[in-house]
Amino acid sequence: MENTLTRPLVLGGSSAAGRADFAQACSDAGVRFVGPSPDTVRKMGDKVEARSLAIGAGVPVVPGTNSPISSLQEAQAFAQTYGFPIIFKAAYGGGGRGMRVVREYEELEENYQRAYSEALTAFGNGALFIEKFVEKPRHIEVQILGDKYGNVVHLYERDCSIQRRHQKVVEIAPGFQLDPHLRDRLHADAVNLAKQVWLSISGFNQMKIDYVDLVHAQLHVCEGRSLPELGLKQDKIRVNGCAIQCRVTTEDPARGFQPDTGRIEVFRSGEGMGIRLDSASAFQGAIISPHYDSLLVKVIASGKDLNTAASKMSRALAEFRVRGVKVGAQSFESNVGIFLSFYK
Repeated sequence: MENTLTRPLVLGGSSAAGRADFAQACSDAGVRFVGPSPDTVRKMGDKVEARSLAIGAGVPVVPGTNSPISSLQEAQAFAQTYGFPIIFKAAYGGGGRGMRVVREYEELEENYQRAYSEALTAFGNGALFIEKFVEKPRHIEVQILGDKYGNVVHLYERDCSIQRRHQKVVEIAPGFQLDPHLRDRLHADAVNLAKQVWLSISGFNQMKIDYVDLVHAQLHVCEGRSLPELGLKQDKIRVNGCAIQCRVTTEDPARGFQPDTGRIEVFRSGEGMGIRLDSASAFQGAIISPHYDSLLVKVIASGKDLNTAASKMSRALAEFRVRGVKVGAQSFESNVGIFLSFYK
């Protein structure tokens, strides 16, 4: 085993980390991929297999199909067994694409066809599976970090409940007003599931809520070091304050938040203490193409508590100045207000 990073490397973000073919291509080309192994990505990218792994790890799941469905008749049979509402989901992708909620029998065929077409276009595979749809759930994600030796720790959770078209708009870490016993169960289930699939390395790095430098840890794990060797033990990891993340996207509120395109003529971001910007095409002169995600920049505000982080976020979003494409600045500020009222 190599113990030094002598080969070229690629640090996988949330998009790259979800592509097994990309991780495999890096390995085949002699490039070290800093992210989950190709096998892990394949297992967890296949939503049906991921359900089976979760069940095997003792993690509770909502009722759903045990394999991708191949016909409308299978969807009809599922609906008759479990009742409406149900939801179609792409078996081999995420990000809100290939997802359709069905609330009555008359909507079944149309939504089946739409979900199939969306999944096929987005992921090259139209396979779908079905789950019983849960109304107004809280979307809680647990951040985990694992090494190549089967050691796994959790880095607490984030609440991603505020979404539009099944895509996250606002995230908070840690989850606010979450029952302590439920929080402990979520953490335990996430770690058990990670061990079940033998997670080889950290998944995503979006918000830092404790003393762990995730990128630093990812690089060291990639070169073969273990979590205990790095001093990363569960009883040493503590939450330190609160962080909120908002997505600034090129969407037009007047057209139902449809993505907008064009050239950015003016760009000024909100900054300051406790504000971090993860940007891609967010700069003056950038050409916003219809062929890519509408995300311009992720704004992350951190503070000693939720109210402090929210105040910093509101100020930062109010300071954004973007001309040339629509960004719906008012909607971002209102999201923070909605977010706070959601938890009060």
